[in-house]
Amino acid sequence: MPVRKVANAPVSFGVFEPGGTPPLSAGEMVRALAEAGYDGIDLGPIGYLGTGADLVERLGGLLLAGGWADLRYADAAAFREGLPALEATLDVFAAVPKASPPPRPTLGCSGSPERFARPGGSVPGLTAAEWPGYAARVQEAADRCRERGFEPAFHHHLGTYVETSEDVERLLELTDVQLCLDTGHLLLAGGDPVAALRAWADRVGHVHIKDGDTKILSQVLADGADLRELMGRGGFAPLGEGELDLPAVVRTLDEIGYAGWIVIEQDTLPGRRTVAQNIADQAANRHMLEELGL
Repeated sequence: MPVRKVANAPVSFGVFEPGGTPPLSAGEMVRALAEAGYDGIDLGPIGYLGTGADLVERLGGLLLAGGWADLRYADAAAFREGLPALEATLDVFAAVPKASPPPRPTLGCSGSPERFARPGGSVPGLTAAEWPGYAARVQEAADRCRERGFEPAFHHHLGTYVETSEDVERLLELTDVQLCLDTGHLLLAGGDPVAALRAWADRVGHVHIKDGDTKILSQVLADGADLRELMGRGGFAPLGEGELDLPAVVRTLDEIGYAGWIVIEQDTLPGRRTVAQNIADQAANRHMLEELGL
């Protein structure tokens, strides 16, 4: 059987932005996820879980699954300005003892303002003339990760320039970067996560499992609200409460022989649900995957 481990992430508790006071401490989050049976955790904002020896100690028995590195690939100058932040993320990874599977740098794209305001695939993205430069910068970021000994995966995401299945196809054509396939973001962008796993099987290097509720998305769009409000209203539902065919996703991971991290996420905003609710959700999410054999 392929080696797979299951992780969760701070974003499931509303922790994804630097600064401010998080709704729960890193220690509380790690304990809750360990008690729920998770193998690992994503990094979250740099410093939240600590760095260096502090990070290793705070992880306890959990492994580091990966971490988000956000870059503005659509803007050449802004991309250059953001590279030190990528290096800082890789520095954190390098301080963690080697494990299998290793942590994966998750290359994220800073949002498209137009798509952030109208998430879900209805707003045009990059033009044909813009794609080569965008893809070249993604490739450069991927190569930097590899030079440091880490294999990255690019995360398609609502509200960004790589949102729809067509966007993902174009990126895969123009780069050799592996894909972080996120079932919830793809579902809400009009894609089919099961079909995507099959079509992109040889490029899927990391998997984020989350559910999505298109009814909430439709209401958010009708209200003129944006991606942030979609998160706050529960557009990324607890597993089993949205429209994701989770059993089919798990069967397909088996069919394609996927090996590596499976990160359960439920993107939410701080303060919209209580800490106790978030902890209960993530325990229930883990139990649901266990029942499916993961």
